[in-house]
Amino acid sequence: MKEKQKVVIFLADGMADDPQESLNGKTPLEFANTPGMDEIARTGINGSFRTLPPGLPTSSDVANMSVLGFQPEHNYPGRGPIEAVSQGIELAPGDVAWRCNLVYVSDDGILKDYSAGHISDADAAELMAALKAEFDSPQVTFHSGVSYRNLLVLHGREFSADVDYFKPDSSQDLPLAGLRLSPAKDTAEARHTVDFLIDLEERAARFLAGHPLNAGKSAPANRIWPWSPGYRPEIADFSKLYCGRTGAVISAVDVIKGIGICSNMEVIEVPGATGFLDTNYAGKVNAALEALKKHDLVYLHVEAIDECSHMGDLKLKLQAIEEFDAKIVMPVLEALRGKNVNFAVLPDHPVPVKLRQHTTTPVPLAICGPEFKADNITSFSEQLSPKGELGLLSRDELVRKLLGI
Repeated sequence: MKEKQKVVIFLADGMADDPQESLNGKTPLEFANTPGMDEIARTGINGSFRTLPPGLPTSSDVANMSVLGFQPEHNYPGRGPIEAVSQGIELAPGDVAWRCNLVYVSDDGILKDYSAGHISDADAAELMAALKAEFDSPQVTFHSGVSYRNLLVLHGREFSADVDYFKPDSSQDLPLAGLRLSPAKDTAEARHTVDFLIDLEERAARFLAGHPLNAGKSAPANRIWPWSPGYRPEIADFSKLYCGRTGAVISAVDVIKGIGICSNMEVIEVPGATGFLDTNYAGKVNAALEALKKHDLVYLHVEAIDECSHMGDLKLKLQAIEEFDAKIVMPVLEALRGKNVNFAVLPDHPVPVKLRQHTTTPVPLAICGPEFKADNITSFSEQLSPKGELGLLSRDELVRKLLGI
């Protein structure tokens, strides 16, 4: 019987970009020193992947569900409930879970920072605990997450998830007045939900303005930002979808871990994994190598590049790309050299540093392994990879190809 194929997917969140004049017309990925990703491209086959189906939010939950083949165009639940699952929050029937960023809005009403200066875990936890003590009720509960990435849950049939919202990291430098929630359907529940949350936002803003933790900060966490609501999620079981194969997820952020939990993949916690440049790269590598001993596929996700992109910081984005390659990709490739392992590398979506928000362009993709014959692409990039022999993939095509099923 043929041995089951082992797979590692390197997921570089937000890495794809546009050519930069300051980089002599190269993208950050093309300009950066990336011998590990280039090796995968040079020894394998290249193409692109459509991670953001039309009509869905341009967000990481949609994109990563797509990469793993869960086809969010059929069952997208919203980001709030996915992260609620990751945090172990039980959602009763009718409960609406919302992602709830801590953000910084300037005195003149402009959304300046979707992350409140990348607020620390400790400061965010203290503020969320204070919000919880002040505002929790039978109708609403606050839940602390990682850094600015928190949750609130609305309880009861009086509320609805049929609400239009603005994604905060796509709305920076825009006036708050034009970014308000609105009913997506003309129902009493949707209108009530909007009225309830707008009132809660204003009361929370007054409360946060007076919190001593925000005093003197250049980007204080002075508002909450509810977005991407939904009900209890139902995502396909990974093993059932892929002929009994098993998978593991390694990530710092709740949205990726929530996808893993919902699909019955093993979610491996790595101490010191932060979702930023100070993450525990070595711990993630070690966890991936151990996970591959018992699972067929390991999904190794790194968030830092996305964060630097939303900050609009080209220098930091280049650093994050090079650290991803040197501290994640190369060590795994070296440890598994000569083994029967297929590798894939791709971003989940583009985040051009000049735009500081996600775009829907298909992302570059490279895969290599013992049974993949190399094409003529010699490095991994947004401009070269789509010219390879792999073509444009979507849905569950990538994972099936990697697993050989």
